[in-house]
Amino acid sequence: MPMRSRPTGRQLRLGAELRKLRERAGLSSTKAGHLLGTNQAQISNIEASRIPVSAARVRALARNYTCSDEKLIDALVGMTGPRARGWWEEYRELLPTDLLDLAELEHYATALRVAVVIHIPGLLQTTDHARASLRETVPPLRQYELEHRLSYRMKRQAVLYGDKPTPYTAIVHEAALRMGFGGAAVARQQLMYLLEMSEQENITLLVIPFGEAPFASSGQSITYAEGPVPGLDTVELDTEHGCEFLDAEAQLTRYRSVLDQLTNRTLKPQDSRDLINRIAHEN
Repeated sequence: MPMRSRPTGRQLRLGAELRKLRERAGLSSTKAGHLLGTNQAQISNIEASRIPVSAARVRALARNYTCSDEKLIDALVGMTGPRARGWWEEYRELLPTDLLDLAELEHYATALRVAVVIHIPGLLQTTDHARASLRETVPPLRQYELEHRLSYRMKRQAVLYGDKPTPYTAIVHEAALRMGFGGAAVARQQLMYLLEMSEQENITLLVIPFGEAPFASSGQSITYAEGPVPGLDTVELDTEHGCEFLDAEAQLTRYRSVLDQLTNRTLKPQDSRDLINRIAHEN
């Protein structure tokens, strides 16, 4: 069986979850291999996502690990099979791998919650706003790099449309609404676009106004992607060095609490829209 050279984030998560099940069962990889009728190396390769694992083998491993959570097992089975040829694959040689993993994460999420302080959420940006913000990247992007990232960002927005659009809650600080990327005309267009998008049934837009009490956030953008079961949720943080993905239980609990606290600092949806509208018409 050929080894994978570059497993995706979803494939890595499957392997990590199978390792967690084994460790909770108190089994070594050698013992797990024996129970499966294989060897320690095969178990290690499965858990490192170096080789694919079939649905039948996932169920066999779960049985050997005495996992009785059928919803979790079904969700893990749903993560097996060949790598999906999602639209993001066309960028595999053009963009950092973590950006492709982010698109894959958003594609499979059952719901998304984001919180931003300085930037408009990527899934709610207009093309002109996105272009202006990408021009501020350090070090500066070459023109062809900027265009790749711009088209990638716009294509990510597809999860908000279609027959089954992903439920999406965006918590935006007033500071982000006033940054003015691209100048007054672009900024106003962006704010009006936020108002338009907030009317979609699957989108909830909440604004934290200036003057609100301090809140638990470092200022970095947070994306909380819900999986088919809570144990498969993922947090993505924007950092200076790219995307950071977190999925430990304690981390998920912490960021759920952070987002809940931020939500408690926001205006109600209609009041949020009213504030956005006022800002849009100030100049």
